[in-house]
Amino acid sequence: MDIATTLRRYWANAIAHIDFPLLFITLAIMAVGLATVHSATIGGNHRAFAQAGNMAVAMTIMWFVARTPPQTLMRYAIPLYVVGLILLVAVFLFGIKVNGAKRWLSLGFTRIQPSEIMKIAMPLMLAWYFQKYEATLQFKHYIVAALLLLVPFALIAKQPDLGTALLVGAAGFYVIFFAGLPWKIIVGLIAAGAAAAPFLWHMLHDYQRKRIMTLIDPTSDPLGSGYHIIQSTIAIGSGGPIGKGYLNGTQTHLEFIPEKHTDFIFAVFSEEWGLIGNIVLLILYTLLIGRGLMIASGAPTLFSRLLAGAITLGFFTYAFINMGMVSGILPVVGVPLPFMSYGGTALVTLFLGIGMLMSIHTHRMLVKK
Repeated sequence: MDIATTLRRYWANAIAHIDFPLLFITLAIMAVGLATVHSATIGGNHRAFAQAGNMAVAMTIMWFVARTPPQTLMRYAIPLYVVGLILLVAVFLFGIKVNGAKRWLSLGFTRIQPSEIMKIAMPLMLAWYFQKYEATLQFKHYIVAALLLLVPFALIAKQPDLGTALLVGAAGFYVIFFAGLPWKIIVGLIAAGAAAAPFLWHMLHDYQRKRIMTLIDPTSDPLGSGYHIIQSTIAIGSGGPIGKGYLNGTQTHLEFIPEKHTDFIFAVFSEEWGLIGNIVLLILYTLLIGRGLMIASGAPTLFSRLLAGAITLGFFTYAFINMGMVSGILPVVGVPLPFMSYGGTALVTLFLGIGMLMSIHTHRMLVKK
């Protein structure tokens, strides 16, 4: 066997579990994100280079996960959930408080944010649970699933980290919904939530209530809690139809946009590329979500379908909440824009999801029904 043949076989094996449509769409969004991070931090501390390194690490993890069969992923569901829950309790007891929030756990040589683990552990655990009781599914199983969701949700919200709690809660809800939760229960929950709104309002932290009031009237505190929304909406509006051009965003480079390379990166992109750029970005996210739902619909087992569906709609939730808060139609809750915002931990979590989608798709002929 010559070297060329050996290399071809090695390459074929390396890419055997890569779903290229999903990969190309993700890479396109990442390229836009990397360019926007560069623009947002130009002349700063080289965050674009650091983000490129984060992307390399995240894609390597994606490659390993994509090669892992769904049956193996299912075996990790309970241990990952239990470890995540223990770490969340540890944060509650021994966590590091930063800016009034206790979200981090010190390991001596580094710090971890256990709530990130739950973004993956939650859909894995609930998908495993419904797979286990697929043949005998009853209403009581939905109650147990809700409890499995509410415990980590409450621990994360208590930190407080409402943004991550919403993402974890959404991931769990999507699994329960796809498992066949009756619509009458969903409508009943919505009605109960609306009725309990006055009581829930008093359970919120002061800063959370202030964010909601700021959403209604940002000008009530233009230099305080309303500053983020006012400046981001100015940037988005000033972009106009075609934008000001790459590296030419005045709101960005005159330092008016806060957290411009993380949570508010969409404002930077909108100012430079305008409405046309936003439409292209929305098309890319739509293609990503569409591809994920195609993978979910073709999955051979209930576990795979539930997991793929929850991960895909999780991407939608990320994008919807971030764009909504930056545009001033949702409260600011600290949710990054998927595959665009700067940050290594969130990127690794997102690519774990991409790797799981690839695993479900490329192993679908090998998974027994």
